[in-house]
Amino acid sequence: MDIRPIHTEADYKATLKEISALMESDPDLGTPEGDRLDILATLVQAYEAKHVPITAPDPVEAIKFRMDQGGLSVKDLEPIIGKSNRVYEVLSRKRPLTLAMIRRLHKSLGIPADVLIAETAAG
Repeated sequence: MDIRPIHTEADYKATLKEISALMESDPDLGTPEGDRLDILATLVQAYEAKHVPITAPDPVEAIKFRMDQGGLSVKDLEPIIGKSNRVYEVLSRKRPLTLAMIRRLHKSLGIPADVLIAETAAG
């Protein structure tokens, strides 16, 4: 089992390609192929943690994502944000979130407060 650390982008891409091929064969845990897949996935995770920063999502996108996840409508957000016109203004980035809205979104939908207070991307 010739496995080396991932040092470069080329190493990273080659490892992803190998992981993809291994996943296609769906190896059982504890087999040499299964162990190889597990080790390569761990190496990729370590490389990504160091070289691929994860940025916080945009607040409006986080709200839309949570709406999609929970099957929520604009009507469902009215108790949290305000009347439907206000919800639409927030979702279209025409109105910023207030501190009270942020608190209610965090409490009601479980969206992390640090995500909600981040700068909103231009619509």
